Order: sequence, then structure tokens, then C-alpha cells
Amino acid sequence: MNEINITNNTNESIDEELLYKVANYALEYEKVSNAVLNIIIVDNSYIHKINKEYRGVDRETDVISFALEDDDTFVKLPIRVLGDIYISIDKVKSQALEYGHSEKRELSFLTVHGILHLLGYDHMNINDEKVMFQKQEDILDKLEITREK
Repeated sequence: MNEINITNNTNESIDEELLYKVANYALEYEKVSNAVLNIIIVDNSYIHKINKEYRGVDRETDVISFALEDDDTFVKLPIRVLGDIYISIDKVKSQALEYGHSEKRELSFLTVHGILHLLGYDHMNINDEKVMFQKQEDILDKLEITREK
């Protein structure tokens, strides 16, 4: 059984049930069990600060993942402690408008994207990007969270 902790550090309401459903299915899809992760909802100001401090990028972003298993000092435990995903609710709203789909779709996409990063997927080259983005689409399609919804 996986443990997903959700913290909303904004005044915006979020659909926690949706986040649990999406996160659990993404982990199931990747055959991950007995894992713990945190999803933290923040605003643009907060994620800008994190992006600048940890990535050296002086602007806001939509999602940042801190994968604990990426660290060379990580000790394998019976429970996988995957890490933290920060999602900007402001970016969820603006990108949903920009891409012409629902906030539900955008929040779900960013959640899956963050989880795949925690599991070691990346999009630094075209081949890795194809694999990661196909997994994202497969997961969201299986959940029937399409671009139209």
C-alpha cells in the first residue's frame, strides 16, 4: 500500500480525492507499492523561490520534484520514500487556459509528471521525453482524464 500525503499551502480549494486517485494509479501503473510521497500545492511566488534556490532558475515553474532515490547517499528501506512534488496552483490555472483544457486535467498531468520524475524518468533527451510523455498520456487516458475534460 502506498502513502500519499497532500498539503495545500494556498487559499485555493483543490480536489484531494482526484490527487489521491491520480497518484495511486500512476504508482500502480509503474508497479510501485509500499511507497511514500508528498504532494505540496503552492503559489507562483513560493515555487519561484524553490526554483531559484534549488535549480538556479529565476522564475516560477509548474512542478518541481525532489526525488530522494536520486541521491547517492540514499539507503534502501522496506518502504520506498520517493520524495516531494511541489505544484503551483497558479500555473495549473494559467496553463489550463493556455492549453485549452480543464484545471482537473492540468493538475492531474502535473501530478503524474512529478511522480514519474520521482521514479527516475526524465525528458532531457528526445528518447527519454518520448517514453515519459507516452507514460503520462497512457496514465491519464486510463483514468479518462482527457484534454477535453
